[in-house]
Amino acid sequence: MSPRFDLRSLLDRVESAAPIDAVAAVADQLAVLSDATKVSFLITDFSGHALVRLSTAERTPDGTRTRGPEAAETVPLDGTVYDEVLRTQQADVSVTDRGVRMVVPVTDRGDAMGLLELMLPVAPDEEVQADIRAAGHALAYVIIANRRHTDLFEWGQRTTPFSLAAEIQRRLLPAAFTCEAGQFTLAGWLEPAASVGGDTFDYALDRDALQVSITDAVGHEVSASLLATLLVGSLRNERRRGLPLDEQVHNADVALAENAEPGQFVTGQVMRVDLRTGHAQIVNAGHPLPLRLRDGRVEEVELAVDVPFGVEPGWPFRVQEFPLEPGDRIVFVTDGMQERNAAELDVAAALAGSTELHPREVVHALGTAVMRATGGQLRDDATVVCLDWYGGPPRARDSDGGAGRGLASR
Repeated sequence: MSPRFDLRSLLDRVESAAPIDAVAAVADQLAVLSDATKVSFLITDFSGHALVRLSTAERTPDGTRTRGPEAAETVPLDGTVYDEVLRTQQADVSVTDRGVRMVVPVTDRGDAMGLLELMLPVAPDEEVQADIRAAGHALAYVIIANRRHTDLFEWGQRTTPFSLAAEIQRRLLPAAFTCEAGQFTLAGWLEPAASVGGDTFDYALDRDALQVSITDAVGHEVSASLLATLLVGSLRNERRRGLPLDEQVHNADVALAENAEPGQFVTGQVMRVDLRTGHAQIVNAGHPLPLRLRDGRVEEVELAVDVPFGVEPGWPFRVQEFPLEPGDRIVFVTDGMQERNAAELDVAAALAGSTELHPREVVHALGTAVMRATGGQLRDDATVVCLDWYGGPPRARDSDGGAGRGLASR
């Protein structure tokens, strides 16, 4: 590698570029510093089963989508080195007939956004590899900052068109589907039905608490998405006001009843974990019970069941103690994971075999399993959230290049 990777010069180059050219600016700078003959960015698509190579193209290769000068080539994941790097969050260096290829994850707090692929004239030494891994991590922040200003990344990730309902639903989901911290790792995934339902999941981390929710609005398509918008928007508003859990759910329930049509409702669970004490509380509004993997055994977490949100305004939702111990893996699901045409999927058995997987892998594996069990014909959205609780006092996580060390090989 020529001079050592210089984050400041890289960011200066990005700042001077238009948002739509930010990734190209990183690629160009990295090519100069590493003597790479080719640098590509591959972003994860919304299906979770492929990558999309984004580039500027003068001609249209077969099978590549274009929009003006922008090109998006879909690259299958299954059985490839890309799949391995995304899964493990570890870089790969290999010799190909085109030269030496290095693939590094583009990751922030375990949220796998995509990959950087470089073709190099010679095998990189450890110092060069460290610089390239650092560039991959820096690119994650470049994407986070610049995707606010352009639709390029959203367009690239959409290998199939979105309906209006899917567009609304997408906006209700958190910006990052994975979050690693010193005391926990959390990941979520949603497999949309052909006729989009009203599933959502959400989380927020502040200095003293982690709050997690999973919800399922009655109905399908736009009406379900709008109903979900009412509840999720209200829960976020109350949470951001700093209200305690009981007041959050009470006010959201009232807002739903006041603004939705009679007979519309949303099931859900909202959990809050106090990061100082490890004490967890939950509200269960008519939702399927969560599963817990503890000491190799999977069992449902028994909770009292209150009515769904919006059914009876002013209902006294119970804030229940949630039994949480260090080493627990908790999985929240919507009923799409348990619907009749998904009966072949034994979620508990699949969870029992997930001990060595990162939560990001768990939710993807369960999503893939339910699609396989239904032949890809989901009648309702299927959503899953996986929380690994490590416990202990609030602390910094042990990370390398944006991903937690050791978490991928649990």
